[in-house]
Amino acid sequence: MLVEVKVPQLSESVAEATLVSWHKKAGEYVKRDENLVDIETDKVVLETPAPQAGVLVKIVKTDGSTVTSNEIIATIDTEAKPAAGNAEAAAVPVAAAAPARAAVAGVPAMPAAQKLAAEKNIDTASLSGSGRGGRVTKGDVLQAAQGGGKTPVPAAGAASTRVMPTVDLGDLGERPAQRVPMSRLRARIAERLVQSQSTAAILTTFNEVNM
Repeated sequence: MLVEVKVPQLSESVAEATLVSWHKKAGEYVKRDENLVDIETDKVVLETPAPQAGVLVKIVKTDGSTVTSNEIIATIDTEAKPAAGNAEAAAVPVAAAAPARAAVAGVPAMPAAQKLAAEKNIDTASLSGSGRGGRVTKGDVLQAAQGGGKTPVPAAGAASTRVMPTVDLGDLGERPAQRVPMSRLRARIAERLVQSQSTAAILTTFNEVNM
């Protein structure tokens, strides 16, 4: 059965909205209540969930299109089955994530640090990691190899002195510029600012009274 995906009912003060980005492509399998597309109005960004589970067979409105309330933007086939490639692709990352988390929890060291530590015959468990989350980095292993012991932990009150490299501004060249369309919220703010300058007097008054 074909199910139509429509734009949610907008507020009375909002006449139209803009499709920001689709999170699914045509032909992909979607689950019920899974976010399909983000719709931006003058006030908020709405998440449009899938009304039923099935295959997204057709996208009527693409990114950047202007839509109104209850307008049809896509079609879902509830009787279609997901393709074998999509099912396998969704299962592989989940299975591969578990060993990665187990490795990080067992040995808090970066891969490059583990390789270097094996070459230097250094136990990474005896080092104090300076990386994120206490992970041992390659620099910690090199410092331990040079010092022959644990990585020293800097004192709390010690101030580190770092020499900043000099940069020749002439080598940077021209700064790249890119024009992007304003969001509906920014466009509405700009419209109100221009309107306030046209309708309100922008001035400063001073009143002096001698008693």
